[in-house]
Amino acid sequence: MIQDDASLFHNSLLALFLIAPPTFLSLTFLQAPYGKHHRPGWGPNLPPPLAWLLMESPTLWLTLLLFPHGLHSHNPKAQTLITPFLLHYFNRTIIYPLRLLFTPSRKTASGFPLSVALMAFVFNLLNSYLQARSISHYHAHYTSSGFFWFRFFIGLLVFLCGMGINVWSDRVLLRLKSEGKGYVVPRGGLFDLVACPNYFGEIVEWLGWAVMTCSWAGLGFFLYTFANLGPRARANRRWYLEKFGEDYPKQRKGVIPYLY
Repeated sequence: MIQDDASLFHNSLLALFLIAPPTFLSLTFLQAPYGKHHRPGWGPNLPPPLAWLLMESPTLWLTLLLFPHGLHSHNPKAQTLITPFLLHYFNRTIIYPLRLLFTPSRKTASGFPLSVALMAFVFNLLNSYLQARSISHYHAHYTSSGFFWFRFFIGLLVFLCGMGINVWSDRVLLRLKSEGKGYVVPRGGLFDLVACPNYFGEIVEWLGWAVMTCSWAGLGFFLYTFANLGPRARANRRWYLEKFGEDYPKQRKGVIPYLY
């Protein structure tokens, strides 16, 4: 049984790394069909708050289900380490859908394709399994206290900076949505530098997570996050340029200030 789990873990970890390049390439040429890129042909739609709740939910219930069965589950370091992961996904799974639900949107409302939500659900099953088992069972860096806490606090600082950017950006976008004017050009803060500071914040978060965990699972998640969000940010920038023309600042990058 232990050998079976080790094989499942390592195969799942390999899959996480292998799906990143095709994800990056496919999203470079094909925009994910929700939000401003919503279009028919992807099957039935769900209300966006429900879609976000369902597709992100494994990050909470599966993580909490698996974590207690790990060899290190009672180690305070493991418990501390998994907390930022759960914090992010409590916001993404519970708080963000509630904000969507209670944000009036008349001109930008669109459904969320069930097919896309199912793909995200499957990815979150894979990733939640990997992160929970990596931290609670397969992590090999709990013995060196000094180095562990040094790495943890450096990574946590990066993570919290990214989460702050992500949450702030979401609030700005939801506020603009609530004004009922349709899509407008966001301005102020990091919106003056990139089209999608919410994506930038999330990439920074998982960079901090990779530093905190010092694990292959953490690194794989960071790389996949960039592979997923980087091309989508570039697509959003192109959409803004096509829709607003000269009114959209051309010096803004997609997701990484001054670079990409």
